[in-house]
Amino acid sequence: MDVVEVKSPGGPDRLEAAVRPDPEPGPGEVLVRVAAAGVNRADLLQREGRYPPPPGAPDWPGLEVSGVVAGHGPGVDAGAWPLGARVAALLPGGGYATLVTVPAGLLLPVPDELDLVDAAGLPEALLTAWTNVVDAGRLAAGEVLLVQGGSGGVGSVAVQLGAALGAHVVATAGGAERAERCRALGARTVVDHRTQDVAEAVRAATGGHGADVVLDVLGAGGLATNLAALATGGRLVVIGTQRGARGEIDLGLLMARRASVIGTTLRARPPAEKERIVADVREHAWPMLSDGRLRPVVHARLPLARAADAHRLLDSGEVFGKVLLVP
Repeated sequence: MDVVEVKSPGGPDRLEAAVRPDPEPGPGEVLVRVAAAGVNRADLLQREGRYPPPPGAPDWPGLEVSGVVAGHGPGVDAGAWPLGARVAALLPGGGYATLVTVPAGLLLPVPDELDLVDAAGLPEALLTAWTNVVDAGRLAAGEVLLVQGGSGGVGSVAVQLGAALGAHVVATAGGAERAERCRALGARTVVDHRTQDVAEAVRAATGGHGADVVLDVLGAGGLATNLAALATGGRLVVIGTQRGARGEIDLGLLMARRASVIGTTLRARPPAEKERIVADVREHAWPMLSDGRLRPVVHARLPLARAADAHRLLDSGEVFGKVLLVP
């Protein structure tokens, strides 16, 4: 099969096409012929040598794919996942390929209304949004959700998810055009972080209440702003460190707000925990694709052989939504 692997840690030019043996599905696994693979910031970190794949995962990047079922390992219910079935899948790695093997519990059925290629932009983003906004953040209808980076791959899905759950969604974006696109996804309030004070804008838009849940990709560089934006009893959920991994917290403010700071990752979780999250998403969020409340937001499709260009594009900061690689 064709893959794109990391020749050695470094810049995008360290990605190169290669041929590897076709994988064989093991017990409980399904073989999927890839229609597209999502590109995530974790892939960029892996390419740089800063985010190695977990034990047992392929050593080339790729955390999510869409495609069709091409084979079954022992113990798989072939009636549940017949040959040719349209699926999307969460992976621990190895998605930059023409074939992948996936535990059946990490598969999601792609509805007929959804383009199969575009479906590759959903598993990592939607599962991340669900487990952080709903599981960790405990977002309830009527609460305020602040999505830092509403134009990103996870952010563009989190905005839609929060709106579908009945929250007042506040999204940050850079520039008027990106702000309008976040509003079209369901954000009731959009803050241009280039020209506005985010915490002040959140409080103004919520009558001084603040954000009950903050979904943050900034890390250290966003701590002060996020704490200032939190409502009493608010939950700050950190899922990225784009502006640094170490920072200072005003503990007095944290205690006065009776607030929580939560940090999570998805890739390194045990398989059983990932399967539980996939099952929750399939039951509660996946139906939103059929009724139009959720949709993948795709910025660009590039051939698999142009993975280096996809990494450059994602690193440029100009992407709205997801970049996909198509074999």
